[in-house]
Amino acid sequence: MPGPRRRSVLVARLAGRAGRSPGAIVDDLRACILDGEVPPGSAIPVDGVAAAFGVSRIPVREALMTLIGEGLVDHRPNLGYRVAKLTLEEFAEIYLVREALETAALRVAVAQARREDDERALAAHAALEAAVRAGDGRAYHRESRGFHLALIRPCRMRRLLHMLGTAWNMTEPLQPMTHLGPADRELLHHDHAAMLAAFTARDPESLIAACAVHHGRLQSYIARLPRDTGLFAESP
Repeated sequence: MPGPRRRSVLVARLAGRAGRSPGAIVDDLRACILDGEVPPGSAIPVDGVAAAFGVSRIPVREALMTLIGEGLVDHRPNLGYRVAKLTLEEFAEIYLVREALETAALRVAVAQARREDDERALAAHAALEAAVRAGDGRAYHRESRGFHLALIRPCRMRRLLHMLGTAWNMTEPLQPMTHLGPADRELLHHDHAAMLAAFTARDPESLIAACAVHHGRLQSYIARLPRDTGLFAESP
């Protein structure tokens, strides 16, 4: 169970931020949760966060309410605020939502992409390649999202991208890609190469097919994630 050590990690990450605006408080809290340093189930001490920002508890609670609405924070009477946990079934469900949204975005993106979009996608893939070769699970997790975003941003559908980002954020605290072995990451990287090739060739059917293979592989990996880490909520 997350204890004082994890609580202190969050407060330490936020230390020295006095004078930040209320909007910055929610942004900074969100960033700490999304980078995986504060795992699901970790306590969020309101007083400690308020002291780090040099504010009263009111703007901290307001920021936490925003994050509750985003599915990143839970609040329970007598237990306080914690980084939200998902059940394994909820986790898999969000990946299905992500696949549907990403597929819709890719169909438009590949039709509207320009040379500069290809360059961004190639650069994102190179960063992902470096993470694979370095065997760095955290970097791989970060760069994988960057690669997917490079492919879908050319759709320029603001609301769809916002919905996809919100869904993606809900799975970030667990850092799922860091739980994979090198062989699994290699297979996912092969999928990414196929997606990149189809994107730059402006081949929508091959791109969607490669995306479907990729998400099918992700679902199989999700089913194998260890349940005894304390990072998942218990299924009802």
